[in-house]
Amino acid sequence: MILTYDISDLQPYINWVYFYFAWQLKDKAEQQRIRSEAETFLQECEGHYQAYALFQIVEAHAEGEDVLVERGRIPLLRQQEEGSQFLCLSDFVSPVADKIGLFATSVDAAMVSDFDDDPYQKMMAQLLADRLAEAAAERMHEEVRKHYWGYAKDEQLSIAQMQQEQFQGIRPAVGYPSLPDASLNFVLDELLDFQQIGISLTESGAMRPHASVSGLMLSSPESHYFSVGRIGEDQLADYARRRQMPIDKMRKFLTANL
Repeated sequence: MILTYDISDLQPYINWVYFYFAWQLKDKAEQQRIRSEAETFLQECEGHYQAYALFQIVEAHAEGEDVLVERGRIPLLRQQEEGSQFLCLSDFVSPVADKIGLFATSVDAAMVSDFDDDPYQKMMAQLLADRLAEAAAERMHEEVRKHYWGYAKDEQLSIAQMQQEQFQGIRPAVGYPSLPDASLNFVLDELLDFQQIGISLTESGAMRPHASVSGLMLSSPESHYFSVGRIGEDQLADYARRRQMPIDKMRKFLTANL
């Protein structure tokens, strides 16, 4: 399913903390100044650019460190470092019968490219587009929980509470600590067809436009975020086998975790 959002639909869902961090602003007055400027910029962009969410809710079950869905297999990584809980995201999916969500969000590439001639405006556009892609994921996930999947029909959370992740379940994004392998985007692309919302992938699995997010949605009340951290050569070899990729290529994708 594809959802289309106007900028005004997503502006209340923007997490401004990350916007200030991107500008490296700690002073409150400076934060207020840049936010006012950003909100004016967004008003001027309204009607010219949109954001999109693409998602599927699919039947699934866990098999070891893999999650099996009707059209394929999603290989995942398990913590191995001493002192960890040895968690894998597949632990939060039933080995018998369950569902998971797959998603990607993006913003019209023109929102950034239209400002190529003005470096400052281009930076403003890029940072706001990044925030809008995240805001689209936040709003989409809320709609999924309440309506499309419906496992939290009675949820009554403020946007601030959602940004604090007080909802049931998790939404791990590709490239983040519990899903560190960016090349997993190739698997998700096969299942979702990212091009439907204008996303293409580089050889390393990075998404274009840059203002894009992808990942999984898990509903288990026990699910929570964690960092995979360092993995051993044994798991690297097993993961490469499960991904059906040469181990040397897989090593390049997981350099930071080795």
